[in-house]
Amino acid sequence: MSKVSILVADDIAFWREFACSVIGREPSFEIIWVAVDGQQAVVMAERLQPKIALLDVGLPGLNGIDAAIGIRKLAPHTRIVFLSLQTDLDVVQAALHVGSGYVAKTDAATELVPAIYSVAKGERFLSHQFADLRQENNF
Repeated sequence: MSKVSILVADDIAFWREFACSVIGREPSFEIIWVAVDGQQAVVMAERLQPKIALLDVGLPGLNGIDAAIGIRKLAPHTRIVFLSLQTDLDVVQAALHVGSGYVAKTDAATELVPAIYSVAKGERFLSHQFADLRQENNF
């Protein structure tokens, strides 16, 4: 089975390194690019066509939701997982409208790997802290 190729995009070094550390411990995952803003994420997703784009919602320049829209157009087979501190339900719902997964950064240590596996298999994933949204959206 081939590795799940992943593009990581976060503007904060701590969170980029944390996400890469969690992902890097999983032998079936491969980080193929690390971006610091939304525009770079879109350009590199088009070029590299990763299986997963892991995006922060609050990316500078082109925010994560708008970057996801661009990635979906230019890399249609790339699946989107959001990793964010943002817990506002309207933001989470907007992200899930364009992506397949949403992981709260506070839950990333335990939920990031299962989220990537789920989304890579074509399933959806939502952090457990959003139980109400989970029921509303049939997760």
